[in-house]
Amino acid sequence: MHDPDAGAATGAPIPEPSSAAESPRAGAGCAVVREPLAPKDHAEAVAIFRSQVIGPLLTRHLEDHGELAATLREVCAEPHRPPWSDVSYRYAASTVERWYYAYRKGGLEALRPRPRSDRGHARALTPALRQLVLDIRQEHPRASAALILRTLVLDGRIPAGTLTESTVRRLLEQEGLDRQSLRQGSGSRVRRRWEAAAPDDLWHADVCHGPALKIGGRAVPLRIHALLDDKSRYLPAIQACSTEREIEMLMLMVKALRQGGRVPDTLYLDNGATYVGDALETACARLGITLRHARPYDPQARGKMERFWRTLRMGCLDHLGEVASLHDVQVRLLAFIDRHYHVAPHASLFGKTPAQVYVQGAPVEPSRLSEEQLRDALTVRGNRRIRRDGTLDVGGVCFETRAGFLAGRVATVARSLLDPTSAPWLEHDGQRFPLQHVDPVANGRAIDRPARPTKSGLDLAFDPPGALLDALVGRKPAGAR
Repeated sequence: MHDPDAGAATGAPIPEPSSAAESPRAGAGCAVVREPLAPKDHAEAVAIFRSQVIGPLLTRHLEDHGELAATLREVCAEPHRPPWSDVSYRYAASTVERWYYAYRKGGLEALRPRPRSDRGHARALTPALRQLVLDIRQEHPRASAALILRTLVLDGRIPAGTLTESTVRRLLEQEGLDRQSLRQGSGSRVRRRWEAAAPDDLWHADVCHGPALKIGGRAVPLRIHALLDDKSRYLPAIQACSTEREIEMLMLMVKALRQGGRVPDTLYLDNGATYVGDALETACARLGITLRHARPYDPQARGKMERFWRTLRMGCLDHLGEVASLHDVQVRLLAFIDRHYHVAPHASLFGKTPAQVYVQGAPVEPSRLSEEQLRDALTVRGNRRIRRDGTLDVGGVCFETRAGFLAGRVATVARSLLDPTSAPWLEHDGQRFPLQHVDPVANGRAIDRPARPTKSGLDLAFDPPGALLDALVGRKPAGAR
């Protein structure tokens, strides 16, 4: 009688069908797809290797413990090379015996290596040292694992060689204090796509560093300031400058308000020095504009602005060529924005153009700001003490006032940022007094001028000692009738 398991018991290989016709499972007209059968993971590969090592124990009928011990010695005497290694090993009898009984009890699954119970935990870290590393990262989020470890070793808190950078890094990742989690604010926070409900609800403001320009034989930095409407991706204003100060941001906002006359509800900014000054905050508060700053270390929150900068670089900034001035850059920027960007279909707008979406969302009668409103919003004030000679310094420039009674007093100095070249003025007791640049030469001429004759033509000589002398000697005072 034929035993179907005889081949498996003796270890003889079972022949594989050589064609679709020989395969009992192959249907007529079907081709057998020969794909390599491999372990699903490393643990299964280890289990298969262990089953091969204990194969002689499984294929023999062992009557007693003596035969098992003899077979174990034979197995352990032979070297075995794992498929993932270039080195052969001889395993101890206790190890092979443990694999044997595990296989008899649980099959191949019982031979899979078990993960360590402390997997993912730094065994070299004591609880106190573990808490110390976590506290340092929370107090100094930008400190790297290498910096934390080096500092603790130099301070003598950890002996050199006790810990490695990878150990500290695994600990920080396990506790959600790695840099990526800190940038997101929370390791489990899900980022979602968002946009403003309507045009002018929210404007982005940012600065792009362009290629350095060669103007007059010297290198001039290029800084592109821009405002981007969130809903329509429309640009209310863009300006090429050589610096990125707060005043450039203010002038860009004034330019946008003058051109379109539409005031945004919110300005969305980063945390750079250009956008955190008191002047910008005060001007926006006076105009009814809310300031919002992005979360630090979260560049993805500014993705719309960064996407525009990429478009601008690819279509314009990377192809500027020879330009003689910032004005040349500005006209090229405006040509690219007006003739291409604003009229090209945008993927995020379902095929519409930024100009279409922005114009469709415009109110019927937009409220426009007057020049007086802009001037009041951009007027800055501060208290200053005027010198005894009526002069004071404003922005590194010396000014003087003709109101002599203010000399030595504290008065309010006001200046409008709407026109940075305009002269400041003084405000005192509800009155406004102009300031002018000091001209020492003109002041010197005024001092050297001879005394002007009086309009009355009378002799206004005043000599108190002479009058007393005339009274003493009984002489008639000069000029007396």
